[in-house]
Amino acid sequence: MDTSRLTSEQYNDYSSTEASPIEEISPGAIGNYVPRPRQYERLGEDNSSTTWYQTLIHLLKGNIGTGLLSLPLAVKNAGIVLGPLSLVFMGIIAVHCMDLLVKCAHHLCQRDQRPFVDYGDAVMYGMQGCPSQWLQRHSVWGRRIVGFFLILTQLGFCCVYFVFLADNIKQVVEAANGTTNDCSSNETVVLVESMDSRLYILSFLPFLILLVFITNLRYLSIFSLLANISMLGSVIMIYQYIGRDIPDPTHLSYVSSWRSYALFFGTAIFAFEGIGVVLPLENKMKIPHQFPVVLYVGMGIVTILYISMGTLGFLRFGSSIQASITLNLPNCWFYQSVKLLYTFGIFITFALQFYVAAEIIVPAATLHVHDRWVRCVDLTVRAALVCLTCVLAILIPHLGLVISLVGSVSSSALALIIPPLLEILTYYTEGLSRWIIAKDIFISLVGFLGFLLGTYVALWELIAPEVSPTLNETALYVAQ
Repeated sequence: MDTSRLTSEQYNDYSSTEASPIEEISPGAIGNYVPRPRQYERLGEDNSSTTWYQTLIHLLKGNIGTGLLSLPLAVKNAGIVLGPLSLVFMGIIAVHCMDLLVKCAHHLCQRDQRPFVDYGDAVMYGMQGCPSQWLQRHSVWGRRIVGFFLILTQLGFCCVYFVFLADNIKQVVEAANGTTNDCSSNETVVLVESMDSRLYILSFLPFLILLVFITNLRYLSIFSLLANISMLGSVIMIYQYIGRDIPDPTHLSYVSSWRSYALFFGTAIFAFEGIGVVLPLENKMKIPHQFPVVLYVGMGIVTILYISMGTLGFLRFGSSIQASITLNLPNCWFYQSVKLLYTFGIFITFALQFYVAAEIIVPAATLHVHDRWVRCVDLTVRAALVCLTCVLAILIPHLGLVISLVGSVSSSALALIIPPLLEILTYYTEGLSRWIIAKDIFISLVGFLGFLLGTYVALWELIAPEVSPTLNETALYVAQ
């Protein structure tokens, strides 16, 4: 997936997407999940507002990240025919849910005369306006649930980053002696084991702890810009490699089993989970009514990139495709540099993804602490959270499974399950057709079914990985 928290002093919203921080976010903006008074000023009225082109760039950056590199394995898990078709279907549903969130937020602002709402606020206010008194009394749980899944998603992304960093650096180190300047070699390269991937994960821990101690994201702006450039260059180099010399695809499976398709669902929704960025992007636009066009154009581009990367990657490497397509690139210095460039980008992005969870958890931890201990507690909590993600990554050192598990558990809730239910809560008292209600229930059921099956299969693979060939994270690969 991919973190710019596009905010102003009056607007604090957080998303699980990746982009570059272009503005400073005030620490402690989200300290709890209860309603808080705010003063609103339309962001389009100040000098920091964005044009449709700038918003489109932020939307693209917010949806293209590590999930893009995992899609070839996702297509393998679904089949060369079913995989691309499913990506189209999921892309349409994901964009529709983003559009639903924006429309519901606008409606709630107009109905309740509120200045603006973020994702958690929208769910809470939607519950407050529904006919059910029980939902009205427990409306604050709407915001808490969104916050919970947001934290779960962000820390899950951090676990993915730990494993991604370890796998790519491990492969570069172990192939260093056999790396040449010849990128046309077709021979099978056997990597010499140096140390377990868990030790590589652990070796990144102190550096990432120091990185998250930078609480002002403005200091990371230059590094984030370099990270975005390096990741863009890496993606271009990957495309130019997988787009040529594609072998005969007739031996590839057209449709997969339901078990491997459940893993496809988790990986795909992990990549498409960028819904949290739409409200801050729309609110920051100079001409906000242009946002629907930007949303559909931007997500159309994202969907095309996802389908092309997933399909071409699987066609190029076939059954040998690994959890990240970078792990399949040949052992020449040109393509080793791709891994290093993308690794640098992910290393910097770790701090941006972590910032979201920290801004929710840290203020609550320092709420009743004496002023002289606030800084100490702040840094301690940050270090503890990084250690937690490191431990989880060590316990699950399989990149494909971590991505699928995070996508199934948390991304499905934020991207598919909650938005359709929010539309029902928001518009039910004003009259909804049976077709719209049926459509919303269908989308939520798809997300819930994917949540159940994806989580079950991913956990089963962790318990008994030897029974399934879906994981392809070995020390052998073919440089074709």
